[in-house]
Amino acid sequence: MQLVVREQGAGPFLSQVLTLARAEQQLSAEQLQQIKSKAVLMSLKFADKFYNKYKMHLLEQAAHDVIGITSLGLQALSDGDARQAIDLLLSPEGVVKPFQKGWSMLSLVSKKVPGKTSLYGDVDEQLLQQVSSPPDAEDWPGWQAYQQALTEHHRHQAMQLLRQHFYQQQVFDEFEHFSLEEVLAEIVLYRALCSGDKVKQDLKKRLRQISLAEHWFNDTYLSLQTEAVLSALPKANADAIRADLGQHFIPALLRTLHFCRDYQKLQQTDASPEKLDAFEHKQGLQSPLLGWPHYLEL
Repeated sequence: MQLVVREQGAGPFLSQVLTLARAEQQLSAEQLQQIKSKAVLMSLKFADKFYNKYKMHLLEQAAHDVIGITSLGLQALSDGDARQAIDLLLSPEGVVKPFQKGWSMLSLVSKKVPGKTSLYGDVDEQLLQQVSSPPDAEDWPGWQAYQQALTEHHRHQAMQLLRQHFYQQQVFDEFEHFSLEEVLAEIVLYRALCSGDKVKQDLKKRLRQISLAEHWFNDTYLSLQTEAVLSALPKANADAIRADLGQHFIPALLRTLHFCRDYQKLQQTDASPEKLDAFEHKQGLQSPLLGWPHYLEL
């Protein structure tokens, strides 16, 4: 295995740290050799577990994987501070602790697809490919790839938490909702109209008896209702949802609220189900009714 000492700021984080350490004479040739020896041993173990340690190209791939995973863990443990990272590499555990940290980070954010197994157990194959890096690579996309996977992990968690906290029904059809934004919009609208109740598939029926207050029809009120929902979630998950919301989220909720008022007026004229469906369909074609439930009344 090569651990290339190269231009500062280039290559995987581990290579960057070693470059700085040598430039500032914080790492002797003997210490560098010890780090390399541990990394080689880890690569052999990695290849033996996931590849074939007797095939040179697979052993080389294992080395690239170890460098990428260690770089990920080292950057996290040091908060991206190269000098702190040097101290970690010179500790008795050397590259082992950063590798273990990087592996646990990848395991946490990897998608678990039912019926599909990864070559790397709990770690997603595509994600590891993005993190894996030759030591002399010009660029290392591993940290950005992990951050994207972490954001997606928080979104997935947020979806589950929203359903657990705000829906009365706890078993969901995976095709019932298509986006995190739609789930949040239904929750915000339902809670605003139904005094904070948990979401049930009865909004169209309940709408007949709801008195729509005039102060509900403004962006500020709906923004406050949205924040009230998000405040019930852990910060990381709430932040993931906020980052996912488009600039038209609140205006779309307001447009839906106006639609609710018109739909209610039509209900109160004892309009037929067919006429109500036609009205809903027409409005849905004109603009997205974000937050309006599309389930059937049974």
